[in-house]
Amino acid sequence: MSSFQSVFREPLAAYVQLRRGLGYRFNEEGLLRAFDRYLSESGSSELTQELALEFATDNPDSSKRYRFSRYKVVRQFSSYLSIFDPQTPWLDPKALSIGQTRARPYIYTDEEIQRLLHQAHLISSKNPMRGVTLHAMVGLAASTGLRIGEVVRLDRKDVNLETGLLVVRQSKFGKDRYVPVHSTTLQVLRDYATSRDTAFAHCHDFAFFLTLKARRFCTNTLQQAFCKIARRAGLRPPKGRGPTFHHLRHRFAVKRLIDWYKAGVDVQVMLPALATYMGHVCYSDTAYYLTATAELLELAAQRAQNSRP
Repeated sequence: MSSFQSVFREPLAAYVQLRRGLGYRFNEEGLLRAFDRYLSESGSSELTQELALEFATDNPDSSKRYRFSRYKVVRQFSSYLSIFDPQTPWLDPKALSIGQTRARPYIYTDEEIQRLLHQAHLISSKNPMRGVTLHAMVGLAASTGLRIGEVVRLDRKDVNLETGLLVVRQSKFGKDRYVPVHSTTLQVLRDYATSRDTAFAHCHDFAFFLTLKARRFCTNTLQQAFCKIARRAGLRPPKGRGPTFHHLRHRFAVKRLIDWYKAGVDVQVMLPALATYMGHVCYSDTAYYLTATAELLELAAQRAQNSRP
């Protein structure tokens, strides 16, 4: 790796090495090197909003998408830099836009997950079975990273209550996969199944999770119920958008990566296993869920520093 030359040469080199160590195909390295040259030539010693925008729009003939890419890579580097220097300015993600982009996922904290599970249990005082069901569905998604469609499509035959092994059939890419669940999650599923069979003793629907009408959930119904739960938990405003059911999947992936780092596991070796568990065909799909949170970057940076001779 050729050396960087600007005042940020050391953190830039460390950042590139870190991203590669996380398993990313780091195609933005060329843009970072262009940013390094821009800093050197301009003599700038501070990373500011104005500087990032000047770099992004330096060439008036460049496309809107290219300018956005230049700004984005500097903004991501700024987030990394803020771990070590709290005075690093926050760069506005909306300062440059190319229109519709993939929204930054919300990562639930452990405490927020507990609030969601608590409110799921309390969602209906008239029909406690509704709370039992939603508590199990939210808990399953949070602990396994299943997609919302995969949760509602589970049949009774797909959930082995003895071994804790799920069969996820015809997922997003038309493939089946096995998903083992944690012992605590398995116990929740067992308790739910007992309550379900008592409440719907004469139901012959194949679905594992049933609505109060003894039918399979549709994804829209579950999403609406989750939004109500999230509002009660104080995670969504009374009106408008906010964290969704799908963000449970993102949280699962990020938490798994953080736990691996804390345990000293070789994360890069384990990424294929995570991709398989989550039902991804390409590692780039998994990389989307591994958003570089401050905690994740700090742990990875510590690992890299401790491994130096």
